[in-house]
Amino acid sequence: MRIALVGDVMLGRLVNDRLRRERPAFPWGDVLPLLEQADLRFANLECVLADDGPPWPGKRFHFRSDRKNVASLRAAGVDVVSLANNHVLDHGAEALREMLLLLGEQGVLHTGAGADAEAARRPAVCTRAGTAVGFLAFTDNEPGWAAGPRSPGVHHVPVRLTDGRARDLLQLVRQTRERTDLLVVSAHWGPNWGAAVPRDHRAFAHALVEAGADVVFGHSAHVFRGVEVHRGRPVVYSAGDFVDDYAVRSDERNDQSFVFLLDVRDGLPRRLCLHPTVIEDLRARTATVEARTVARRMERLSAALGTRCTWHDDEQCLDVPLS
Repeated sequence: MRIALVGDVMLGRLVNDRLRRERPAFPWGDVLPLLEQADLRFANLECVLADDGPPWPGKRFHFRSDRKNVASLRAAGVDVVSLANNHVLDHGAEALREMLLLLGEQGVLHTGAGADAEAARRPAVCTRAGTAVGFLAFTDNEPGWAAGPRSPGVHHVPVRLTDGRARDLLQLVRQTRERTDLLVVSAHWGPNWGAAVPRDHRAFAHALVEAGADVVFGHSAHVFRGVEVHRGRPVVYSAGDFVDDYAVRSDERNDQSFVFLLDVRDGLPRRLCLHPTVIEDLRARTATVEARTVARRMERLSAALGTRCTWHDDEQCLDVPLS
């Protein structure tokens, strides 16, 4: 079985404007064949899909995409999205509720936000090739958006192992792993910029793996960070931006990312291949002449975490060994 994971997908603002005159598959550019190689596809949806709703007061950036653009998720075969991020409530609770219903109607599973705290914590579970794959999502962004016992919001967890909410998350990981064959934990965490992995992220990721996570998939930063392998399980500290309309910082290269293809056999992650991508003209595309440059940067960042990667010219991918 193969799982494809991508980082932040933002379909609002200029991307939304373009989708009013383009086909739904537009944001995925030429990466669709890569996504089609997978049996299961996951993304962090960095916007709200709704047709209305007042902008959240006091917030600088608001990302809303027309509800019809759920067709873009369907065009890429996205099976599961994380909603645990700092933009799902950009247009208020009613817009979030609208999106939750829409995703359900369209058969796109979600985790990380919900109508109340119990729903926001609830994992999404898919079965492919006889393997039950669970997805859990949390964020340390926007603590004021934490879902309550009777109020909608996100699964908010501070990245501090001494915090009771972190201990609750680790227990949720253990419980979810008991009823799934493979568990992916999605973490929308940390600062927007900088390639260095925050020290508390490493300790937290290790604890997640030790509690039962088979993959830790981080995002939120606009740039990618290194990949570590802990106890044979991959930890992607930041996948970076995959689709958006953001200005590109030449020193940070927030237009560069990867399609992360994970091969699973006998319920265990066996191989992780990173296919370099860039954002160009409001859509993702596979990196060509710059592919090796993007991969070398990831090699250096991962080497600092003790991970040795191998570039394969024939597949145009960076291979992260998991054993």
